[in-house]
Amino acid sequence: MALDIERWNLECLFNNTDHRTDLNGVDRLIVRRGQPFTVSLYLRSGSYQPGISSLDCVAETGPQPSEQYGTRARFGLSSSMDTSTWSATVTSPPGDMVALSICSSPKAPIGRYTLTLGQSEKIEFVLLFNPWCPADAVYMDNEQNLAEYVLSQDGIIFRGSSKHTIPTPWNFGQFESGILDICLRILDMNPKCLRNPGKDYSGRRNPIYVTRVLSAMVNCNDDKGVLLGKWTDGYEGGVSPLVWRGSVEILRNWDTQSCQPVRYGQCWVFAAVACSVSRALGIPCRVITNYLSAHDTNSNLVIERYVNENGELIQSREMIWNYHCWVESWMTRPDLKPDFDGWQASDPTPQEKSEGVYCCGPIPLRAIKEGELAFKYDAPFVFAEVNADVVTVMKKKDGSTSKVTTIGLVGQMISTKSVGSDSREDVTHLYKYPEGSDEEREAFKKANHLNKLLQENPDPGLHVTIKVTSDMRKGCDFDVFAVVTNNTEEEKKCRLVFGSCAVSYNGVLGGNCGFKDLLNVQLPPGAGERVPLRLNYSKYGDQVTEDNLIRLAVLLHNYSTGEAKLAMRNIVLDNPEIKVRILGEPKENRKLAAEISLQNPLPEPLDNCCFSIEGANLTGGKIISERLGCTVGPGEDAKVKIYFTPTHSGLRKLVVDFDSNKLCHVKGYRNVIIGK
Repeated sequence: MALDIERWNLECLFNNTDHRTDLNGVDRLIVRRGQPFTVSLYLRSGSYQPGISSLDCVAETGPQPSEQYGTRARFGLSSSMDTSTWSATVTSPPGDMVALSICSSPKAPIGRYTLTLGQSEKIEFVLLFNPWCPADAVYMDNEQNLAEYVLSQDGIIFRGSSKHTIPTPWNFGQFESGILDICLRILDMNPKCLRNPGKDYSGRRNPIYVTRVLSAMVNCNDDKGVLLGKWTDGYEGGVSPLVWRGSVEILRNWDTQSCQPVRYGQCWVFAAVACSVSRALGIPCRVITNYLSAHDTNSNLVIERYVNENGELIQSREMIWNYHCWVESWMTRPDLKPDFDGWQASDPTPQEKSEGVYCCGPIPLRAIKEGELAFKYDAPFVFAEVNADVVTVMKKKDGSTSKVTTIGLVGQMISTKSVGSDSREDVTHLYKYPEGSDEEREAFKKANHLNKLLQENPDPGLHVTIKVTSDMRKGCDFDVFAVVTNNTEEEKKCRLVFGSCAVSYNGVLGGNCGFKDLLNVQLPPGAGERVPLRLNYSKYGDQVTEDNLIRLAVLLHNYSTGEAKLAMRNIVLDNPEIKVRILGEPKENRKLAAEISLQNPLPEPLDNCCFSIEGANLTGGKIISERLGCTVGPGEDAKVKIYFTPTHSGLRKLVVDFDSNKLCHVKGYRNVIIGK
């Protein structure tokens, strides 16, 4: 006999808390697949009788629900719960209130669902991936990792250089108001969904498919994606990528502007937004930084680099980025042979097309490490980012060329935020074997990386390297050094050209910051020489970009052999520290003040100074800004007090940004423990 339902209670507070979705709010039902949830049914007449009462249930998602596509499931009452498929059972004793326990299939498509109970009662809920469920493809068996890679709403993205990593705070904000709906809208706006919604909604059962869709949709190059990338010629019509402190404002702007792309993004912004969306949908995800990242455009695993006779780089499409960011997502890979589950790299920054679309991945990290370049998706491009060989050629004024000896390391210090702390975790070993090891040679053989296999050790005769001091702050004058050593038994006469220029993080060159040309450097056998180059703020101050990077290059010409050797190094100038002091006892729903200050390190005044803060569950999903009404002179402090009201207890990250006419987008943060 069918149950006669009068009304129901979705028990959102209990269910959402049990499914770890309560930070999205408890005003609607949001559950994870493969895990039971409970609905209270109140009967109009009669009572529930075990073995006699019946209830037909139909769960549907998408505009064209179909049992064939897995977007429609029909099931009735069972005597016990079956967590491997859609099922329902009653957990209360006979009576006029029925506690109905429902479980979705751990392989069900994620998204918005309508559940029809009986003839006409319809309830609505959102279904997410479930990394706590062993039968889900995104299952992760470690509570600390799940707290970091799914539940944490803030993090650290590493920028700077391989020799000087700079932690940049980021507010992922995946549980802020409205963000989950925006993430589902991103899936709905993808071209595959617009072409064939039935097939696309069916594909949403598979985290491989969803991750690849996100890799395409976070950029807007082929679709109504979230961000427009820009790396050159200013940011008219939008804002510098360094303006962003988190993903929330970007996602909300895209949503409110009718899916028009937000201007502008660069690699760490693309990666951070992809991380926010992945975590919101329930896929464990983290942002990765690869220092000295190769952009190989012709898939030959070689970066051809050209310099002029002064050792200055000639701009070309193939470049080595100072760093490049992508994401890793955790999932099984049943489409590949065994042992390739776990972290998968995907890259939402639009660089090269894959299957006709600007997207990249997911590809197992193990496939990159083992040189398995035939595996899906885009293994050759990611392999080159961390393993490409670098060949440097000098183009002379007479049109001739000659090879330049240089040590070009690619794929260094691959970094991510550590679990449970703000320190850096080095994950290079997940991408590559130790340099020079037998395992590395085997991986190169498998990848047919002939250049690396044929590489000979450089001639130790003349050696050139670049040394720097530890104190290279923006606004200061300082020295950098070319160190030349003669390891032969005869005197060497050389020309040494030592140059510097501004450079953006992706390798685009700017103006000269300092130059020295020594025509007669004489090196006795076994001797060395240390040549300083002074970098003055008066010269580099107007040249460096917001990235605060300067490229140093030393070219050493051996007059007797005609051979040239090149050493290159990028240095990053430190911004001043932002100091944050919390005034009062931090408690949820109690107004707090943050006293924020920064000392002007420049030998000139700062105007139009502005501090901004944001933080998940700290600032109400908004950015709060405070502008100074005065000029800040050299050595003086810019100081403001900003008020905010935390909404949830726990460890939270307050992200701070300082901007002015001469010192742009300085980032800082303060971890705050909010009490109940």
